Amino acid sequence: MTAHHRLTTRAVRATAIAAGGALTAALLAAAPAAGAAESARASTAFRYGLEHCTGTAPITCTFPDLTPGHYNVAVVLGADDAAASTNVYAESRRLMIDETRTAAGEHIARAFTVNVRDPEGQQNAFNGRGNPGLTLAFAGTAPRVAHLLVTPTIGFAQRLVLFGDSTVTDQDNPPYTGWGQRLPAYFRPGLSVINHSGSGESTISMLENPEMFDAAEPQLRRGDVALIQLAHNDKTTTAEQYRANLAELVDRIRARGATPVLVTPIVRLRFSGAVLNSTGLIVTDLADLPAEMRRVAEELDVPLIDLTARSKELVEGLGPVGAEPIYLFRVNGDRTHTSEYGASVYAGIVAEELRGLGLIADWRWR
Repeated sequence: MTAHHRLTTRAVRATAIAAGGALTAALLAAAPAAGAAESARASTAFRYGLEHCTGTAPITCTFPDLTPGHYNVAVVLGADDAAASTNVYAESRRLMIDETRTAAGEHIARAFTVNVRDPEGQQNAFNGRGNPGLTLAFAGTAPRVAHLLVTPTIGFAQRLVLFGDSTVTDQDNPPYTGWGQRLPAYFRPGLSVINHSGSGESTISMLENPEMFDAAEPQLRRGDVALIQLAHNDKTTTAEQYRANLAELVDRIRARGATPVLVTPIVRLRFSGAVLNSTGLIVTDLADLPAEMRRVAEELDVPLIDLTARSKELVEGLGPVGAEPIYLFRVNGDRTHTSEYGASVYAGIVAEELRGLGLIADWRWR
């Protein structure tokens, strides 16, 4: 089945006058079989629709009474009377559906699984706890949504948990964007991305702050996958301590039956001539942190995504000026944090590498 299913105008009009159960079936016809089956079991819990939405660009839909957990969302994008271009965000600017263009009278049904949590954005509540419940935003150059359905997941939804720093986290305020915010768009319903990251987090704080790893640990289950990208804030961590911290995270994730994946950090936009310098390569006075992470991956037989190597190749290939749009340098001189564009680029690399590891079934990918 394709990533989306185009519906005729007649079919969409039929769903508009159908009862809740029929609408559920029509929307879920666009989802992959496994995700559809899971959502169908939750169809009796259908409660929400466009009556919770306001505005035109963006169209914002709020469901404040939803408790933390995982929810399946099905939408029909498009309009009878106009062409549209719509992308869908959830919670704190998480991209769930990339830009989708529809002609006048054309409708496209899409679906995804979203994690609702408190705090809404960064796990360490760096900018506050955000809004309760679920928030959806339909944005783009001409956003239009015809139908909306939200149901709780029933049964198993695989979880992809991210443990990272400010370059990964759900950044609350644009233009700052973490690559973890762009990752959900790569998955079909049945997989929920939990971005358990926060600005300023290191391997030390991730283990010491009870709001961080300790809070996520009980949520991990057999079959889940956990990505760990922590290094940017380990500036004063020795090589020995860094390796020990990573090993503890790996051991505790495995103890829950989940699979850890180590992710070396994205590079900074710091050049000496035509090549990245030690600051750009996340090498401190105490340790070559990407090298130490590779060592832990090899010694403990942990899957590795070498994002340092991939981002180094990309950034050095573009050069000091050509790579500037990936970061916020042209906005405020920031050489570490990524723009929306840069976050999308790095999320694409992570998705490519993760899919190659074979830890997430092909049917869960868009």
